[in-house]
Amino acid sequence: MSEIPKKQNLQTAPTPQNTPAQNAPISSHAQQPGVGTIKEEEFDRATAASIFAQNPKLVQMIQGKLGSLVGRSSGYVESLPAPVRRRVAGLKGVQKEHSKLEAEFQEEVLELEKKYFAKFTPLYQKRAQIVNGAAEPTADEVKAGEEDEEPSETESAEKPEETAESVKGIPEFWLSAMKNQVSLAEMITDRDEAALKDLVDVQMEYLDKPGFRLIFQFAENEFFTNKTITKTYFYQNESGYGGDFIYDHAEGDKIDWKAGKDLTVRVESKKQRNKNTKQTRVVKKTVPTESFFNFFNPPKAPTDEDDDDAASDIEERLELDYQLGEDIKEKLIPRAIDWFTGEALQFEEMEEDMEEGDFEDEDDEEDDEDEDHDDEDESDDDDDAAKPKQEAAECKQS
Repeated sequence: MSEIPKKQNLQTAPTPQNTPAQNAPISSHAQQPGVGTIKEEEFDRATAASIFAQNPKLVQMIQGKLGSLVGRSSGYVESLPAPVRRRVAGLKGVQKEHSKLEAEFQEEVLELEKKYFAKFTPLYQKRAQIVNGAAEPTADEVKAGEEDEEPSETESAEKPEETAESVKGIPEFWLSAMKNQVSLAEMITDRDEAALKDLVDVQMEYLDKPGFRLIFQFAENEFFTNKTITKTYFYQNESGYGGDFIYDHAEGDKIDWKAGKDLTVRVESKKQRNKNTKQTRVVKKTVPTESFFNFFNPPKAPTDEDDDDAASDIEERLELDYQLGEDIKEKLIPRAIDWFTGEALQFEEMEEDMEEGDFEDEDDEEDDEDEDHDDEDESDDDDDAAKPKQEAAECKQS
C-alpha cells in the first residue's frame, strides 16, 4: 500500500472553481526569460524579500488573505451556459463513482497486506528464535543464506568451540539493525544503546480498524520494568482524495523507568550562593533530553493557541514521527537481517543515486551556458584585437 498522506497536506485540487493559495502553474511551453530580464527579476526578488523581511505582519496578512481564498469559486463555472454546467455536474457524479472504487481498492490492498502478513508471521517468529538463541537455523536455511554471500579472500580463524558455544543467538541484533537504518540511527544516543542492547524483538500488528501497532519486546534490564513497549498509529475513518487512508494520530505506552534511569531526561546541577550567609548550595534540575525513547511520547496536533511558528514546528515533528513508524513497519521489520548486515543500506543508496541521476541542478546548466557565452565573447575579443594588427601589417607592406 502506498504511503499514507498526512492530514495536514490534504487540500482541494485546483480547478477553475478554485483560487489557489499559490500562483497558477506555468505551462512548460512558456518562454523562458531572456538574458536581459534575469538581472531585473533578481533585483525585484531581492527587493521583495527585503520588504517582507522588514514587515512580518505584512507577510502574515498576505498569507491569511490568500489562505481565505482557497476553495472559493472564481466564478468561471457559474458563468458557463446551463447545458455545460449540467455536464460538469454529471462529470462530478462520475468522479464520485471513481472515488468509491478507489476506496474499495485501498480496502482490498489492506486486506491483501493482512493476508500475506499472516504468512510472514511464522518467519518472523523463527527469526526471533534464532536471534535470541532459542533455536538454530536448519542446514537448508544456512545453505540458502550462504548463496548470497561473496567468498572472502582470507577466511577468519575460527574461535575455540568453548567461546563459540558461550555466545547465545545473535547479540545486539536489533540495535545493530536500527543503527544502520538512517532515520532511526539519528535518534539513538550513546546512553540509549545500553538499553537497546536488551531489545529482543520488534513486531507489528494490524488493528481491527485502519492503523497498526509497533511492539518492542525487551529482556530484563536496568532501565525500566516494561517487558513490552508499544506505539499505535491510527488513521481516520474517512478516506482521503484518491482513496488513501489519512493518518490521524499516534499513541505510545508509558515507560516505567527505574529510579534515576530515565533516558529521556538529564540532570543539570547549578551552584547558588546565599547573598547574606555567603554559603553555597547545589541545585539539581531535571530537563528533557534527546533519546530514542521519546519515540513513545509522540507530539500532539497543533491547536488554535499555537502561533504559526509553533504550529509549523509541530507539523514537522508529526510528519517525522509518522515517517519513523512507516520506516519501522515497511523497512526494519520485514528486512531486519539486511539492516543488520548493512546490505539494505547499500540498496537504499543505489536507489537514491538512481533517483538523483534523473535530475540535474539548473544552476550548473546556467553556469555552463554562461561559460560558453564567456568563451564566445573572449574569442570575439581576440578576433577584434587581431584585426588592427593585421591592418597595421598590411599598411607596412603597402
